[in-house]
Formats: sequence, C-alpha cells, structure tokens
Amino acid sequence: MTIKINAPLASDEPENARRSFLKSSLLFSAGVASMGSLGFSRLASAEPLTQRYPDELVEILDESFAKYRLFNASVERLATGMRWAEGPVWVGDGRYLLVSDIPDNRIMRWDEITGSFDVFRQPSNHSNGLARDLQGRLLTCEGSTTNDLGRRVTRTEPDGSITVLADQFEGKRFNSPNDLAVRGDGSIWFTDPPFQTGNYYEGHKIQTELADAVYRIDGETGAVTRVIDSISGPNGLCFSPDQKTLYAVEGRAKPNRLVWAYPVNANGTLGERRKHIEASAYGALDGIKCDEDGNLWCGWGSSGAPEAVTADLDGVMIFNPAGKAIGKIRLPERCANLCFGGAKGNRLFMAGSHSLYALYVNTRDASFGKYGS
Repeated sequence: MTIKINAPLASDEPENARRSFLKSSLLFSAGVASMGSLGFSRLASAEPLTQRYPDELVEILDESFAKYRLFNASVERLATGMRWAEGPVWVGDGRYLLVSDIPDNRIMRWDEITGSFDVFRQPSNHSNGLARDLQGRLLTCEGSTTNDLGRRVTRTEPDGSITVLADQFEGKRFNSPNDLAVRGDGSIWFTDPPFQTGNYYEGHKIQTELADAVYRIDGETGAVTRVIDSISGPNGLCFSPDQKTLYAVEGRAKPNRLVWAYPVNANGTLGERRKHIEASAYGALDGIKCDEDGNLWCGWGSSGAPEAVTADLDGVMIFNPAGKAIGKIRLPERCANLCFGGAKGNRLFMAGSHSLYALYVNTRDASFGKYGS
C-alpha cells in the first residue's frame, strides 16, 4: 500500500488549500488505520497499572525520596509475553530498548516510537545482562551455550558481526556471565555466577570450571583480570557517579543477600570492601543501577523463603548513598533488572518476570551523558 500526500500548490486559493490539506490528512489517517490489516505492527500505548495520581505503587519510605517521584507519572506496562526478562539496556540513538528473555533464548526489542515489541536476536546464547560500550556498541553477557557457543561476553559491531571479548580465564571457560557495567576508561566489568549452569530452562547443565567471580576487561589491551573472588553468586553491579566505587550484589549470601561497596583504584584493582546494603525480611536483590545523586535502584523480589510474602516484595527498592531504604516501586511481578533511558534519561525501565514496565522519575543514570549512555 502506498500512502501519498499531495501538498497544495502555492498558487491555490486559501480555501482550496485548506480543503486539500484536510483531504490529505484524512487519507493519511485512513492509511495508517489500515496498516494493521496489511501486516504492519499496530501502534501501541503504555498501559498504566493504576489510574490515580500520585501513583500508589510508588511509595515514599523516607522524605528524601519525594523529590524523585513525579506527581503525575504512573507505573506503566509496555509489553509482556516473556518467560524471564533480564538485563535491559536503552539505545537512545535508535529510541528503543533491548531486554533478554533468557528461557526463550532471545533478545527482545521495544520501540519507543511505535510501541512495537519484537525479536531482536534469536538465538542469543541465553543472553542475560546487556550494556553499551563508550562507542555505543552492544555488549552482551551470553549466559549459556547454543551450538557450542556462548558463556562469554561479546560485542556487536556496527555491521552486525559479533566480536568475542572474553570467553575464558586461565584456560577455563566461564560459568554463565550475568551482568556487566562499563567504566569511563573503557573497561568492562562483569559477574560470572553459576546461575544458568544447573538446568535446561535458562541454558544447559554443565560442570563449572571456575569459582564464582567478578572480572574486568581492560579497555585498551582487552586483557581479562579477576577482581573479586570472595562472594557467592555475584549478580548485579554498577559504579557510583564519580566511578570511584563499584557496587556488587552477592546473590547467594547467607542468611541475606548483600550489596558490597569496593573502592576502585587507579590501576583497576579494588580496595577493601564494606557492606552497603543487606536485603532483610526475605528480600532478594538482583540487578542494580546508580542514579546521578548516588542512590541505588535495585531489582527486588522474594528470596524464596517459605515465610516470604512475595506480593509485598516484588518491585524495585531505592537506597540512598548511605544504604538507607528511601523508596519503593511496587510491581505485580518480581523485578530482575532495570535501567534508565528515554529521551531525557529520566525513564526507569524495569524487567519484570514476564513483562517490561516503565516509570518516569526525577533523576537519571549516574553515567547519563558521560560514559556509555
């Protein structure tokens, strides 16, 4: 189908010009309305979970969080139909978001302009965390194997080809790379827990070769070094606004999951850690992001304890730079990971278990306009 708009000629009389414009507008509208029947994706709109302002799903736990909540912004569901959503990343120059659907072995693409939600890559080697490097190229934690490929960190080049950045350490294959963060010096930091190695749902059963660890890929040489080997089930990670602190989630800490804070030295090594957050009351931390004021926005859910009330836990928890809980965003599903995006960087995208959610907030990612954003 071809939609053609005939603009009025400069010599037309004003009334003729007006009629011509109205006619063209009506033809265009009719053409857009008919696209769905011809196989084009229909325009979609975000679905607010509640109709009230302020949104009761956005809770102020401490008055300091009030400035981050926008009075007339709702938690919205953008798309659904995934089995376990993870690792969202915003691609601002394309105005779309990518998110991993691990069990379905694919990366999904949500388009901000059209609202469409389609497959971006399949198979994805059961991808998990996604990010962009300083040049805007897609970085992917491939959490498991497909046809003997995977369990690695890759970069997608502008022509679509895949470059392997790291797939082993000291001659041993990685377990299941999970999440990653990019620093201003171009280095890429990623976690390697065993989460996707013990089942055929999120990947393939394998015998792990390496202990749980966090690694750093040098931005200039590409050399891989192990920077943390003392936490069980390393999961989400991110940097503080000044990039002098690395936050890392210990996903299998007992009795409660933890966030550790590590000073980052000039040579890329880490200093002595300190406990920053403890997920008490059966809470479970997952992916984390730091905003421009140093607050941590944390994917949240149940630890799986029989006593846990899942509905009370699912969503996002926000902690100030001192580690105090100041805000909460309730979701009808567990939130595994999240990212900031949108044209102004102030839209929080949340990967729920089956769905993608969003909320406009009054802050942005710590790296907005600086590093890999």
